[in-house]
Amino acid sequence: MLKINHVTKYYGKLKAVDDLSFEVNEGEIFGLLGVNGAGKTTTFRMIMGLLDDYTGEITLNDKKIDYTVTDSIGFLTEERSLLTKLTVKEQCIYYGVLKGLSKEKIISRMKYLLERFEIPDYENKKIKELSKGNQQKIQFITAILNEPKLLILDEPFSGLDPINVELFKNIILELSKKGSIIIFSSHRMEHVELFCKKLVILVKGKTVLSGNVNEIKSSYRKKNIIIKGDIDIDELKKIDGVLEVIDKNTEYEVKIEDSTIVENVFKKVSKKKNITKFVLEEPSLNEIFISKVGEAYEK
Repeated sequence: MLKINHVTKYYGKLKAVDDLSFEVNEGEIFGLLGVNGAGKTTTFRMIMGLLDDYTGEITLNDKKIDYTVTDSIGFLTEERSLLTKLTVKEQCIYYGVLKGLSKEKIISRMKYLLERFEIPDYENKKIKELSKGNQQKIQFITAILNEPKLLILDEPFSGLDPINVELFKNIILELSKKGSIIIFSSHRMEHVELFCKKLVILVKGKTVLSGNVNEIKSSYRKKNIIIKGDIDIDELKKIDGVLEVIDKNTEYEVKIEDSTIVENVFKKVSKKKNITKFVLEEPSLNEIFISKVGEAYEK
């Protein structure tokens, strides 16, 4: 288990992380979210032991993280950190040795992962010869060569098309099933919803929302109604509690203050004969994120 217990970090007078606490169990994928400057990178660096001048406690399986445990950690940074003049094989050996792996283990693991990422013939290609998407694959491979107990993923899908997102997704889920503790950070909330059952949202280093994703969404008052058919948008907008009606080409999204408004909307649209869809949905994580971050900045 990874435990972050009342952690606060200052840079001079700037409080970068403010009394942060959360826990991630083995096999869980945990979302650490926030806009740029929210304190995510600082938190990552503290977790990995790169920063130790903070108050509070960070432990992995009840042990303070230091150089005796960092070999069991993997980190995929948002920025490219590859040595572009090296070949893929040389890059893997370099990072693998840093993690204490034997050359035989590195080569075996590399070949397996290149095959999984559908680039088995890239072993002797130089990094600079690869597309951005394939460089991202290599960066991910170097992060998981050591089959980490703790894996930090910062914008892992950067530069990837939907097919390669699916490849990454499958391997991340496999690592989770094998017991890896995974911290996932992304500005793309739909990616967060793919994986994360629990999350924390930071604003200026302070937690503004935390908990189980499904519980957060169900407890959020504002809801959406999805309607398919010919409706009178202006009529719906006149209903008390209807916040917005969005035309989404093949259907309409009606944003409402809370679930008590559903009946009034249904009464209005049920008078139409060609309504083929009327579904109440929880708000997206993206909507909640924008709302909570906006509220925090207004305070």
